[in-house]
Amino acid sequence: MQLLDVTDSDLADVLALNEASVPHVSSMDMERIRWFAANAGYFRIARIDETFAGFLIGLRPGIDYGSENYGWFCANYRDFGYIDRVAVAPSARRQGVASSLYDDFANTLRGEVDVMTCEVNIRPANESSMRFHELQGFRQVASQETEGGTKEVAMMEKIL
Repeated sequence: MQLLDVTDSDLADVLALNEASVPHVSSMDMERIRWFAANAGYFRIARIDETFAGFLIGLRPGIDYGSENYGWFCANYRDFGYIDRVAVAPSARRQGVASSLYDDFANTLRGEVDVMTCEVNIRPANESSMRFHELQGFRQVASQETEGGTKEVAMMEKIL
């Protein structure tokens, strides 16, 4: 497996996988993906045998990003590494893609911040994601309703 910084030639694959992963991640268009490519502190893809396998977008505080969940972490933490979204291609699941991306993001944060954060849907429930995050060492610190009360997410942290 290779973990690589995203390039313009990867963005169509990122968009297709992101949209196939809704509602576990929020929908986004190519303009938003390009914004992430320009502004995210971490935006890497995974390849297995040269085939696109997944991606992770990680943010630090202080950028102009209107996400309710990112905003919650900005309001409640002085510094953090925030996992905005991660998605793994169905053909690459159970091959360590997400774990490798999480470990890589954590390694970029170590020495700079002490906590990695994310949210996991609890309404609609994403039980496999919750199990994954708990196995990765995350714990729920709060919850909040989003999208006008149609969703509820668990606010998670992992001490690095």
